[in-house]
Amino acid sequence: MIRRAVPSDIPAIVGLVHDLAEYEKAADQCTLTVEQLHGALFGPAPALFAHVAEEPDGRVVGSAVWFLNFSTWDGVHGIYLEDLYVTPEARGSGHGRALLTALAAEAVDKGYSRVAWSVLTWNTPSLEFYRALGAVPQDDWIGYRLAGTALTDLAATADRG
Repeated sequence: MIRRAVPSDIPAIVGLVHDLAEYEKAADQCTLTVEQLHGALFGPAPALFAHVAEEPDGRVVGSAVWFLNFSTWDGVHGIYLEDLYVTPEARGSGHGRALLTALAAEAVDKGYSRVAWSVLTWNTPSLEFYRALGAVPQDDWIGYRLAGTALTDLAATADRG
């Protein structure tokens, strides 16, 4: 079953995010806490959303964590999928496809123009899965990130007057 996350799902989702970070060989970079995710998903002005894949016994075995972006070219919002993760033992049972299907339905129902995400170049199983769904890689684009010292150094030069 795929459904929107509820507050009681937060510990499971945090666990899945940490599992994903380990899978992506970056566990030391993942510092997400239950409190942080709860505030982001269920605080006074949530800007983050999540769906979960739940087994019949109630166990959460997958999640899709996402937020809205905006296409200035299309003039409408889209969904940016930050994390999609299904536990290894639950893979192959359709949970990943069902989570993406739920996001596609959310986008279509709300008039959003796209669902977008990034995937590591070495993650062949995910690349094959996404292509099988009809997703198209954006090979002409290079992702950039400003974080850590580079972020604070640049911010220090801002005119805050």
